[in-house]
Amino acid sequence: MPASSSSAFASLSEFAALLAASPAADATALAAAAERNGQLTKPPGALGRLEDVAIWIGGWQGRAQPRIDHPQVVIFAGNHGVTAQGVSAFPSEVTVQMVANFRHGGAAINQLARLHGAEVEVVALELDRPTADFTESPAMTEGETVAALQAGWNAVNPKADILVVGEMGIGNTTAAAALAAASFGGTGADWVGPGTGVDAAGVARKAAVVDIALAHHAGQLDQPFEILRRVGGREIVAIAGAIVAARHARVPILLDGFIGTAAIAPLARGNAAITDHCLAGHCSAEPGHRRLLDRLGLSPLLALDMRLGEGSGAAVAAQIVRAALAAHDGMATFAEAGIAGG
Repeated sequence: MPASSSSAFASLSEFAALLAASPAADATALAAAAERNGQLTKPPGALGRLEDVAIWIGGWQGRAQPRIDHPQVVIFAGNHGVTAQGVSAFPSEVTVQMVANFRHGGAAINQLARLHGAEVEVVALELDRPTADFTESPAMTEGETVAALQAGWNAVNPKADILVVGEMGIGNTTAAAALAAASFGGTGADWVGPGTGVDAAGVARKAAVVDIALAHHAGQLDQPFEILRRVGGREIVAIAGAIVAARHARVPILLDGFIGTAAIAPLARGNAAITDHCLAGHCSAEPGHRRLLDRLGLSPLLALDMRLGEGSGAAVAAQIVRAALAAHDGMATFAEAGIAGG
């Protein structure tokens, strides 16, 4: 079930206040999880990063022995007016068709989510009304931006143990590149990639489109929400809303690929701590993703050359998280096992 039928905010300024008031992890639980980890029947650090993941999850779940009993997987879908610039190998109609596929259980994410013990929830955002072409005007009005943030906020189940957020939106790798460039600098060529499979000429066209957008909005990209509003998309803004909602509910997040990560780039530019409850599930094959993860200080769990989106990489990484928690929760301590040296 969603967090609520109505959001905790009604304007961008109110959402900004919530972002600024984002809570921290439970320090007591974090310490208790670390203490338990030090007592388990293994040499210190022998499970490597699995130990760090388990302790991190414990801090956000507020318990020394964290578990995943109620995972949530949500996909946000939206259409982009910038596709008029020829930036995608597929038409916008594919977004609608893939939403139907998600709802019928036929996509890759459906299979991976079931393996993770979750069903896919889909939030489609006005697919019959794409955002404006951001090379000519802001992608969204302030009201549309607030509505997308609310959709993301309301989709989060505050009782979830962990949240995977995915996306679907033809043209959204171009929007992600524009968001990354507006947040951290660089040109279109520094951030764009093949996306759904465009050729070298298509990649060059995407880079040019991003540069045109940056020039068109020059002087207006100094605030996080202006960046999201001007060069983002509804599904990307919804992911930002969901991530902040999860933070307030202390639900740890598994980020997916370039687009989902780009959703928080504008927020992190002015509030780097927003990533504290986020774990990068993987590094995708989209070239800008590694660079963006580095700028956000996030180290991915996996690098499998995936570039599907949908939350698929994060859902695969969820199995690594489950492995970390299984060891942390199920292993005996030295005292329980009667082994000296603990």
